[in-house]
Amino acid sequence: MKNIYRIFALFMLGVLMIPSIQLKAGNDDRRGTSGAGSLLINPWARSAGWGGVNTACGTGVDALFSNVAGLGRTKGTEGYFSYTNWLQNSGIGMSAFGIGQNLGDFGVIGLSVSSMSFGLIDRTTVNSPDIGNNGTFSISLMNIGVSYAKAFSNSIFGGATLKIVNEGIDNVDASGFALDAGVQYVTGDNYEVKFGISLKNWGPAMSYSGDGLSVNAIYSGSSHNQSVEQRSQNFELPSSLNIGASYDFLFSENKQRLTLAGNFASMAFSRDQYTLGLEYGFGKIFMLRTAYAYEDGITKDIYDEAGSVSLFTGFTAGASVIAPLQKANKNSTGINLSIDYAYRLTKVMGGIHTVGLVLSL
Repeated sequence: MKNIYRIFALFMLGVLMIPSIQLKAGNDDRRGTSGAGSLLINPWARSAGWGGVNTACGTGVDALFSNVAGLGRTKGTEGYFSYTNWLQNSGIGMSAFGIGQNLGDFGVIGLSVSSMSFGLIDRTTVNSPDIGNNGTFSISLMNIGVSYAKAFSNSIFGGATLKIVNEGIDNVDASGFALDAGVQYVTGDNYEVKFGISLKNWGPAMSYSGDGLSVNAIYSGSSHNQSVEQRSQNFELPSSLNIGASYDFLFSENKQRLTLAGNFASMAFSRDQYTLGLEYGFGKIFMLRTAYAYEDGITKDIYDEAGSVSLFTGFTAGASVIAPLQKANKNSTGINLSIDYAYRLTKVMGGIHTVGLVLSL
Protein backbone atom coordinates (compact mmCIF):
# COMPACT_ATOMS: atom_id res chain seq x y z
CA MET A 1 0.00 0.00 0.00
CA LYS A 2 2.83 2.42 0.79
CA ASN A 3 4.23 1.86 -2.70
CA ILE A 4 0.88 2.91 -4.16
CA TYR A 5 1.02 6.17 -2.20
CA ARG A 6 4.55 6.83 -3.39
CA ILE A 7 3.61 6.12 -6.99
CA PHE A 8 0.66 8.52 -6.68
CA ALA A 9 2.86 11.25 -5.20
CA LEU A 10 5.41 10.88 -8.01
CA PHE A 11 2.64 10.88 -10.59
CA MET A 12 1.11 14.08 -9.22
CA LEU A 13 4.55 15.69 -9.08
CA GLY A 14 5.09 14.84 -12.74
CA VAL A 15 1.67 16.21 -13.69
CA LEU A 16 2.49 19.46 -11.92
CA MET A 17 5.96 19.81 -13.38
CA ILE A 18 5.14 19.13 -17.05
CA PRO A 19 3.02 22.27 -17.58
CA SER A 20 5.72 24.38 -15.91
CA ILE A 21 7.81 23.93 -19.04
CA GLN A 22 5.18 26.01 -20.83
CA LEU A 23 4.99 28.70 -18.16
CA LYS A 24 8.21 30.45 -19.29
CA ALA A 25 8.43 32.11 -15.90
CA GLY A 26 9.94 35.54 -15.74
CA ASN A 27 9.72 36.06 -19.52
CA ASP A 28 9.69 39.84 -19.97
CA ASP A 29 8.00 39.56 -23.37
CA ARG A 30 4.94 37.90 -21.77
CA ARG A 31 4.68 40.09 -18.69
CA GLY A 32 1.30 41.76 -18.31
CA THR A 33 -0.27 40.00 -21.30
CA SER A 34 -2.56 37.62 -19.40
CA GLY A 35 -6.16 38.25 -18.43
CA ALA A 36 -8.54 37.10 -15.68
CA GLY A 37 -6.44 38.92 -13.12
CA SER A 38 -9.01 38.24 -10.40
CA LEU A 39 -7.58 34.70 -10.22
CA LEU A 40 -4.46 36.20 -8.64
CA ILE A 41 -6.38 37.79 -5.75
CA ASN A 42 -6.40 35.76 -2.55
CA PRO A 43 -9.89 36.12 -1.03
CA TRP A 44 -9.20 34.21 2.21
CA ALA A 45 -8.05 36.24 5.21
CA ARG A 46 -5.80 33.63 6.84
CA SER A 47 -3.51 32.96 3.91
CA ALA A 48 -3.76 36.57 2.67
CA GLY A 49 -2.28 37.78 5.96
CA TRP A 50 0.48 35.26 5.48
CA GLY A 51 1.31 36.37 1.96
CA GLY A 52 0.06 33.10 0.45
CA VAL A 53 3.16 31.37 1.78
CA ASN A 54 1.22 28.32 2.99
CA THR A 55 1.64 26.11 -0.07
CA ALA A 56 3.05 23.42 2.22
CA CYS A 57 0.98 23.93 5.36
CA GLY A 58 -2.39 25.36 4.28
CA THR A 59 -5.46 23.48 5.49
CA GLY A 60 -9.20 23.55 4.92
CA VAL A 61 -11.03 26.04 2.71
CA ASP A 62 -8.26 28.57 3.28
CA ALA A 63 -5.90 26.29 1.32
CA LEU A 64 -7.98 26.52 -1.87
CA PHE A 65 -6.03 29.55 -3.06
CA SER A 66 -2.52 28.36 -2.22
CA ASN A 67 -2.69 24.55 -2.53
CA VAL A 68 -5.95 22.61 -2.86
CA ALA A 69 -4.25 19.54 -1.37
CA GLY A 70 -4.69 21.16 2.05
CA LEU A 71 -8.45 20.74 1.70
CA GLY A 72 -7.83 17.03 2.26
CA ARG A 73 -6.91 17.77 5.88
CA THR A 74 -10.45 18.95 6.66
CA LYS A 75 -11.77 16.74 9.48
CA GLY A 76 -15.47 17.58 9.35
CA THR A 77 -17.41 20.47 7.83
CA GLU A 78 -15.92 23.92 7.33
CA GLY A 79 -17.64 27.06 6.07
CA TYR A 80 -15.73 30.25 5.25
CA PHE A 81 -17.02 33.73 4.41
CA SER A 82 -14.70 36.66 3.75
CA TYR A 83 -14.88 40.23 2.50
CA THR A 84 -12.00 42.25 1.07
CA ASN A 85 -11.92 46.04 0.90
CA TRP A 86 -9.72 46.35 -2.18
CA LEU A 87 -7.73 49.59 -1.79
CA GLN A 88 -9.04 52.32 0.46
CA ASN A 89 -11.70 54.64 -1.00
CA SER A 90 -11.68 52.81 -4.34
CA GLY A 91 -15.22 51.49 -3.92
CA ILE A 92 -14.07 48.00 -4.93
CA GLY A 93 -14.88 44.97 -2.81
CA MET A 94 -14.50 41.22 -3.05
CA SER A 95 -16.82 38.72 -1.39
CA ALA A 96 -16.01 35.03 -1.14
CA PHE A 97 -17.68 31.95 0.27
CA GLY A 98 -16.28 28.46 0.55
CA ILE A 99 -17.32 25.17 2.09
CA GLY A 100 -15.49 21.89 2.61
CA GLN A 101 -17.06 18.58 3.60
CA ASN A 102 -15.22 15.46 4.71
CA LEU A 103 -16.79 12.31 3.24
CA GLY A 104 -14.74 9.78 5.15
CA ASP A 105 -12.73 7.35 3.03
CA PHE A 106 -14.04 8.99 -0.14
CA GLY A 107 -12.12 12.21 0.56
CA VAL A 108 -13.13 15.85 0.90
CA ILE A 109 -15.17 17.93 -1.54
CA GLY A 110 -15.24 21.70 -1.64
CA LEU A 111 -17.07 24.56 -3.30
CA SER A 112 -15.90 28.16 -3.50
CA VAL A 113 -17.38 31.30 -5.02
CA SER A 114 -15.71 34.70 -5.24
CA SER A 115 -17.09 37.87 -6.78
CA MET A 116 -15.83 41.43 -7.13
CA SER A 117 -18.08 44.49 -7.01
CA PHE A 118 -17.20 47.86 -8.57
CA GLY A 119 -20.41 49.79 -8.05
CA LEU A 120 -22.35 51.47 -10.84
CA ILE A 121 -20.55 53.18 -13.72
CA ASP A 122 -22.07 55.90 -15.88
CA ARG A 123 -22.51 54.81 -19.47
CA THR A 124 -21.34 57.08 -22.30
CA THR A 125 -21.55 56.63 -26.06
CA VAL A 126 -19.96 58.23 -29.10
CA ASN A 127 -23.18 60.05 -29.90
CA SER A 128 -23.92 60.92 -26.28
CA PRO A 129 -20.65 61.43 -24.38
CA ASP A 130 -22.13 63.39 -21.48
CA ILE A 131 -22.32 61.60 -18.13
CA GLY A 132 -25.82 61.10 -16.76
CA ASN A 133 -27.72 60.84 -20.05
CA ASN A 134 -27.33 57.11 -20.77
CA GLY A 135 -27.91 55.29 -17.50
CA THR A 136 -25.39 53.08 -15.75
CA PHE A 137 -23.85 49.63 -16.01
CA SER A 138 -21.86 47.34 -13.73
CA ILE A 139 -18.79 45.13 -14.10
CA SER A 140 -19.02 41.47 -13.18
CA LEU A 141 -16.11 39.28 -12.09
CA MET A 142 -16.95 35.85 -10.67
CA ASN A 143 -14.96 32.67 -10.14
CA ILE A 144 -16.57 29.38 -9.09
CA GLY A 145 -14.44 26.44 -8.00
CA VAL A 146 -15.33 22.78 -7.41
CA SER A 147 -12.61 20.97 -5.48
CA TYR A 148 -11.73 17.45 -4.46
CA ALA A 149 -8.92 16.40 -2.13
CA LYS A 150 -7.95 13.21 -0.37
CA ALA A 151 -5.61 11.99 2.34
CA PHE A 152 -3.80 9.03 0.78
CA SER A 153 -1.95 8.36 4.05
CA ASN A 154 -1.07 10.26 7.21
CA SER A 155 1.63 12.02 5.20
CA ILE A 156 0.42 12.44 1.62
CA PHE A 157 -2.44 14.70 0.52
CA GLY A 158 -3.48 15.54 -3.01
CA GLY A 159 -6.26 17.49 -4.66
CA ALA A 160 -7.55 19.39 -7.67
CA THR A 161 -9.93 22.28 -8.39
CA LEU A 162 -11.89 23.03 -11.54
CA LYS A 163 -12.66 26.75 -11.79
CA ILE A 164 -15.27 28.44 -13.93
CA VAL A 165 -14.13 31.96 -14.77
CA ASN A 166 -16.51 34.69 -15.92
CA GLU A 167 -15.97 38.40 -16.35
CA GLY A 168 -17.91 40.99 -18.23
CA ILE A 169 -18.45 44.68 -18.76
CA ASP A 170 -21.84 45.96 -19.98
CA ASN A 171 -22.79 43.77 -22.96
CA VAL A 172 -19.40 42.08 -23.48
CA ASP A 173 -18.20 39.10 -21.45
CA ALA A 174 -15.74 36.20 -21.43
CA SER A 175 -16.02 32.74 -19.91
CA GLY A 176 -13.52 29.95 -19.48
CA PHE A 177 -12.18 27.39 -17.06
CA ALA A 178 -8.95 26.77 -15.19
CA LEU A 179 -7.40 23.89 -13.27
CA ASP A 180 -5.55 23.91 -9.95
CA ALA A 181 -3.75 20.82 -8.65
CA GLY A 182 -1.50 20.21 -5.70
CA VAL A 183 0.29 17.79 -3.39
CA GLN A 184 1.34 18.14 0.25
CA TYR A 185 3.74 15.89 2.15
CA VAL A 186 3.80 15.98 5.95
CA THR A 187 6.39 14.21 8.12
CA GLY A 188 8.13 14.34 11.51
CA ASP A 189 7.34 13.01 14.98
CA ASN A 190 4.67 15.68 15.42
CA TYR A 191 4.11 16.26 11.69
CA GLU A 192 6.10 19.46 11.98
CA VAL A 193 7.86 19.20 8.61
CA LYS A 194 5.79 19.96 5.50
CA PHE A 195 6.40 20.26 1.78
CA GLY A 196 4.01 21.31 -0.95
CA ILE A 197 3.79 21.93 -4.67
CA SER A 198 0.85 23.36 -6.60
CA LEU A 199 -0.05 24.39 -10.12
CA LYS A 200 -2.55 27.23 -10.34
CA ASN A 201 -4.74 28.69 -13.07
CA TRP A 202 -3.77 26.35 -15.90
CA GLY A 203 -6.27 26.33 -18.74
CA PRO A 204 -7.11 27.35 -22.30
CA ALA A 205 -7.13 30.92 -23.53
CA MET A 206 -10.25 33.07 -23.18
CA SER A 207 -11.74 35.78 -25.39
CA TYR A 208 -14.52 38.36 -25.16
CA SER A 209 -17.74 38.25 -27.14
CA GLY A 210 -21.09 40.00 -27.17
CA ASP A 211 -23.13 42.76 -28.73
CA GLY A 212 -20.76 45.36 -27.36
CA LEU A 213 -18.23 44.37 -30.02
CA SER A 214 -20.69 45.23 -32.80
CA VAL A 215 -21.01 48.71 -34.31
CA ASN A 216 -23.16 50.25 -37.03
CA ALA A 217 -21.06 51.37 -39.95
CA ILE A 218 -21.54 52.71 -43.46
CA TYR A 219 -19.44 51.02 -46.10
CA SER A 220 -17.56 53.25 -48.52
CA GLY A 221 -19.66 53.96 -51.57
CA SER A 222 -22.86 52.85 -49.85
CA SER A 223 -25.64 54.72 -48.06
CA HIS A 224 -26.84 51.78 -45.96
CA ASN A 225 -25.93 51.08 -42.35
CA GLN A 226 -24.65 47.63 -41.57
CA SER A 227 -23.72 45.90 -38.34
CA VAL A 228 -19.99 45.15 -38.16
CA GLU A 229 -18.68 42.78 -35.48
CA GLN A 230 -15.14 43.06 -34.21
CA ARG A 231 -13.19 40.05 -33.02
CA SER A 232 -11.58 39.97 -29.60
CA GLN A 233 -7.97 38.91 -29.18
CA ASN A 234 -7.50 35.77 -27.09
CA PHE A 235 -5.77 36.12 -23.73
CA GLU A 236 -4.03 33.55 -21.53
CA LEU A 237 -4.73 32.78 -17.88
CA PRO A 238 -2.20 33.87 -15.20
CA SER A 239 -0.76 30.41 -14.52
CA SER A 240 1.92 29.76 -11.90
CA LEU A 241 3.86 26.95 -10.24
CA ASN A 242 4.39 27.14 -6.48
CA ILE A 243 6.86 25.19 -4.36
CA GLY A 244 6.80 25.60 -0.58
CA ALA A 245 8.09 24.22 2.70
CA SER A 246 7.41 24.90 6.37
CA TYR A 247 8.60 23.84 9.81
CA ASP A 248 6.74 24.02 13.13
CA PHE A 249 8.78 24.90 16.23
CA LEU A 250 6.76 23.55 19.17
CA PHE A 251 7.02 24.89 22.73
CA SER A 252 5.35 24.47 26.12
CA GLU A 253 4.35 20.86 25.54
CA ASN A 254 3.10 21.71 22.05
CA LYS A 255 0.74 24.40 23.38
CA GLN A 256 2.64 27.12 21.54
CA ARG A 257 3.85 27.01 17.96
CA LEU A 258 6.06 29.13 15.74
CA THR A 259 5.90 28.18 12.07
CA LEU A 260 8.52 29.28 9.56
CA ALA A 261 7.31 28.94 5.96
CA GLY A 262 8.79 29.73 2.56
CA ASN A 263 7.40 29.68 -0.96
CA PHE A 264 8.69 30.15 -4.50
CA ALA A 265 6.16 31.15 -7.15
CA SER A 266 7.17 30.74 -10.77
CA MET A 267 4.85 33.17 -12.54
CA ALA A 268 4.09 32.80 -16.24
CA PHE A 269 3.12 36.42 -16.90
CA SER A 270 4.80 38.41 -14.14
CA ARG A 271 7.96 38.36 -12.09
CA ASP A 272 8.80 35.34 -9.93
CA GLN A 273 8.08 35.76 -6.21
CA TYR A 274 9.95 34.57 -3.13
CA THR A 275 7.94 34.68 0.10
CA LEU A 276 9.03 34.11 3.68
CA GLY A 277 6.52 34.06 6.54
CA LEU A 278 6.13 33.47 10.27
CA GLU A 279 3.06 32.41 12.22
CA TYR A 280 2.74 32.22 16.00
CA GLY A 281 -0.02 30.10 17.46
CA PHE A 282 -1.15 29.85 21.06
CA GLY A 283 -3.00 26.55 21.27
CA LYS A 284 -6.01 26.68 18.99
CA ILE A 285 -7.17 30.03 20.36
CA PHE A 286 -5.00 32.74 18.85
CA MET A 287 -2.71 33.08 15.83
CA LEU A 288 -0.58 35.97 14.65
CA ARG A 289 1.16 35.94 11.25
CA THR A 290 3.27 38.07 8.93
CA ALA A 291 5.18 37.62 5.67
CA TYR A 292 7.27 39.39 3.09
CA ALA A 293 7.05 38.61 -0.63
CA TYR A 294 9.96 39.72 -2.79
CA GLU A 295 10.10 40.12 -6.55
CA ASP A 296 12.54 41.97 -8.75
CA GLY A 297 12.00 45.72 -8.52
CA ILE A 298 9.43 45.59 -5.70
CA THR A 299 11.32 48.18 -3.65
CA LYS A 300 11.17 50.73 -6.49
CA ASP A 301 8.44 53.26 -7.15
CA ILE A 302 5.55 52.15 -9.36
CA TYR A 303 5.78 55.46 -11.23
CA ASP A 304 9.36 54.72 -12.22
CA GLU A 305 9.36 53.49 -15.82
CA ALA A 306 11.96 50.83 -14.96
CA GLY A 307 10.64 50.26 -11.46
CA SER A 308 8.17 47.97 -9.77
CA VAL A 309 5.33 46.30 -11.61
CA SER A 310 3.60 45.36 -8.35
CA LEU A 311 1.12 47.41 -6.39
CA PHE A 312 2.23 45.67 -3.19
CA THR A 313 5.19 46.56 -1.01
CA GLY A 314 5.65 42.90 -0.07
CA PHE A 315 4.59 43.14 3.59
CA THR A 316 1.46 41.40 4.88
CA ALA A 317 0.14 40.71 8.37
CA GLY A 318 -2.87 39.07 9.95
CA ALA A 319 -4.40 37.47 13.01
CA SER A 320 -7.03 34.89 13.96
CA VAL A 321 -9.06 34.52 17.13
CA ILE A 322 -10.77 31.16 17.56
CA ALA A 323 -13.72 30.63 19.90
CA PRO A 324 -14.44 26.98 20.82
CA LEU A 325 -18.25 26.85 20.86
CA GLN A 326 -18.29 23.13 21.62
CA LYS A 327 -15.45 20.92 22.77
CA ALA A 328 -14.38 17.95 20.71
CA ASN A 329 -15.05 14.42 21.92
CA LYS A 330 -14.74 10.88 20.60
CA ASN A 331 -17.79 11.26 18.36
CA SER A 332 -17.37 14.88 17.31
CA THR A 333 -14.68 17.27 16.11
CA GLY A 334 -16.27 20.06 18.13
CA ILE A 335 -17.51 23.44 16.90
CA ASN A 336 -15.13 26.37 16.46
CA LEU A 337 -15.77 29.90 15.24
CA SER A 338 -12.78 31.84 13.94
CA ILE A 339 -12.53 35.55 13.20
CA ASP A 340 -9.71 36.29 10.76
CA TYR A 341 -8.13 39.54 9.65
CA ALA A 342 -5.46 40.36 7.06
CA TYR A 343 -3.76 43.53 5.90
CA ARG A 344 -1.72 43.82 2.71
CA LEU A 345 0.40 46.94 2.44
CA THR A 346 0.29 48.73 -0.92
CA LYS A 347 2.27 51.61 -2.36
CA VAL A 348 -0.84 53.72 -2.97
CA MET A 349 -4.38 54.04 -1.60
CA GLY A 350 -3.79 52.79 1.92
CA GLY A 351 -3.58 49.02 1.57
CA ILE A 352 -6.04 46.12 1.43
CA HIS A 353 -8.12 44.87 4.37
CA THR A 354 -9.72 41.42 4.52
CA VAL A 355 -11.95 40.00 7.26
CA GLY A 356 -13.27 36.47 7.45
CA LEU A 357 -15.45 34.16 9.50
CA VAL A 358 -14.76 30.42 9.66
CA LEU A 359 -17.17 27.92 11.18
CA SER A 360 -15.71 24.44 11.72
CA LEU A 361 -17.95 21.52 12.72
